[in-house]
Amino acid sequence: MATGRITKRSVDAAPSGFLWDADLRGFGLKVTPAGSRSYVFQYRMGGRETAARRYTIGSHGSPWTPTTAREEAERLALMVRQGIDPREHQRERRREAVDLAFRSYAERFLALYVRSEWPASYGFAESILRLHVSPVLGSKPLPKLAKSDITEVLDRLPASKPALRRNVYAVLRRLLRWAVGRGDIERSPLEGFEAPATVASRERVLTDEELALVWNASKGLGYPFGPMFRLLILTGQRREEVAGLKWEELDQESATWLLPPERSKNGRSHIVPLSAPAVELLGQIAPCEKWPRRGFVFTTTGSTAISGYSRAKRRLDVAMQELSAEKAAAGGEEITPTPPWRVHDLRRTLATGLQRIGVRFEVTEAILNHVSGARSGVAGVYQRHDWREEKREALRQWAEAIQRLLVAPAAGEPTAGRAKVTPLRPRIARSR
Repeated sequence: MATGRITKRSVDAAPSGFLWDADLRGFGLKVTPAGSRSYVFQYRMGGRETAARRYTIGSHGSPWTPTTAREEAERLALMVRQGIDPREHQRERRREAVDLAFRSYAERFLALYVRSEWPASYGFAESILRLHVSPVLGSKPLPKLAKSDITEVLDRLPASKPALRRNVYAVLRRLLRWAVGRGDIERSPLEGFEAPATVASRERVLTDEELALVWNASKGLGYPFGPMFRLLILTGQRREEVAGLKWEELDQESATWLLPPERSKNGRSHIVPLSAPAVELLGQIAPCEKWPRRGFVFTTTGSTAISGYSRAKRRLDVAMQELSAEKAAAGGEEITPTPPWRVHDLRRTLATGLQRIGVRFEVTEAILNHVSGARSGVAGVYQRHDWREEKREALRQWAEAIQRLLVAPAAGEPTAGRAKVTPLRPRIARSR
């Protein structure tokens, strides 16, 4: 075994094989038969009875010269004396830099956990991480996250959106809990972190005039968002469920939509009877009289469901303002702006409307696919009636109620207080 002080001269003159430094134990130069030179450090994590391990410092050249390589070998020797294995330490650093970097870890969390365990919220969780968390945490290793990093994420959120703050916290909590369970981190930085305040329950319900205004204004949006908003009104289902609707979930013959459990918020399949106006609306979207067997109903790419709801909602609000201005001008009235509302308010409006027309509470809960109230606890275990026919009748009545809102006033009838409307003419789905 050749030994000698590793210097520029000895490195250049070294034959193939190993040259071990005479001054620093374990520091060596490896020369291949082809003439490639690299610096190494050899050590044992224990006494002589343990196997020797070899750590490659790097190839000769920039940045590794005999001087810089010696300094690195001295650092590695100190680690060994402190009981730290340089190879294991390097492996962990690489893992932190690649596998545990937050951005890449968030992608793994979505693919391995959310897609299988939380499928109905995949789009929600993906957008939260992509828009509000990953841009802040970037490639910071998960084990290095501190409470201050979480605070920075939350502090960047608009103060006017407390629900968003709560949602970001909820997604982060799930991700970090999953990381602890996998052993990727020892403890979550959210331990002892004060959760954002619970958002007060919203109670906004659109008036009849506002609902008619939403319906008519949505026509100006065109496909895909215009029909999507009208289907939300007619069915009362969640925004993501309607936006992600697939033709294979629909049965044209029975006028039924079967929402699969992986797209349902509560993980349960859900039957949504389609009223005649809903069937007609879908028929207008379908490329032919017979509905397609696969693909997204609302899409701009042909291969993915629509997104960009906020932008579409802003367009809808503008269209509603324009219709309100036209109505006010025609009646010689002042423009009355529509109070702020959210897309989810359409769902609450349907629930309230069904109660107004006398639909049983249990049927309303079944339409909304709520596992609460009459469908929770012991009742939820033993009550297996799916309320299919009752839901169909309720949604038929709801469609008729909407139609009455949209029918233009008869000749000579005062127009004050009435929205400018276009009649909705429901028809019974033709059998195929």
